[in-house]
Amino acid sequence: MEKREHIVRYTVDELRAMCARGENKSDWEQAAAMTEEEIAAAIASDPDEAGMVIDWSTTSAELPQPTKLLNMRIDADVLQFFRQEGKGYQTKINAVLRSYVEQQRRHEMA
Repeated sequence: MEKREHIVRYTVDELRAMCARGENKSDWEQAAAMTEEEIAAAIASDPDEAGMVIDWSTTSAELPQPTKLLNMRIDADVLQFFRQEGKGYQTKINAVLRSYVEQQRRHEMA
């Protein structure tokens, strides 16, 4: 797959304005009129999709478990390390703890 070098970003408002001016390149009526076979053929002819095979029958969407509120003491340097990682540092701390739990569970099963 060839890497694209030119990426353009638009805000939601910019996209809405483009659609209002008729700059939308999507022909939804044509897409809605296509058969499953025509859609499959269009995908197969797309170079970005070449060789991409996805087995959707084995995929699953798992909802995240709700988190629990916890007040705990943690070493200052450890907290500082995670905070320096930026936004989402608490999620990263949770991921490290989850990794430890999973390793311990695997060790117990062995």
